Amino acid sequence: MENLKHLIKTRRSIRRFKNRNVSRKILLKIIEAGINAPSGLNNQPWKFQTVTEAGLKKTISGFTLSRYSKIICEAPALILVYLDERKIYDRDKDIMSAGACIENMLLYIHSEKMGAVWLGEILNRKKQLQKKINRQKGLELAAVIAVGYPGEKPRYPGRRKLSSFLLEG
Repeated sequence: MENLKHLIKTRRSIRRFKNRNVSRKILLKIIEAGINAPSGLNNQPWKFQTVTEAGLKKTISGFTLSRYSKIICEAPALILVYLDERKIYDRDKDIMSAGACIENMLLYIHSEKMGAVWLGEILNRKKQLQKKINRQKGLELAAVIAVGYPGEKPRYPGRRKLSSFLLEG
């Protein structure tokens, strides 16, 4: 339990990576950690696409702001997380389930001495991106996760006190 607390408190968003490949085997283990997240009615409303090819990463980077495009291009791997509209029974719950899935993946990545960043800004152009890279019907891009071996050690950003989050009564 102490290890889990440590992982939660020390996980950081990594935006610079070493030039070291991430194997398909590791990517599948990361996704497996994600699919063990809870989901309403156990509907598991997600699909995943792994990307390691430089040309496809460059294409994806074109759908984001310039400060994020460098992260996408330089990350050894990307995991695109989709909501599978055929599995959705309650959109709000399923979006929360996707968030739990992503957090599982981020914690697993950190536990393996790797790093990642959850990129959400790209969702502003998700429809255009999907037309370009994944034409499967019924899938909605929920997140892009850049994955690799950390090329930086970000400082602790701090957190507000617990009491600032609590409501009285």
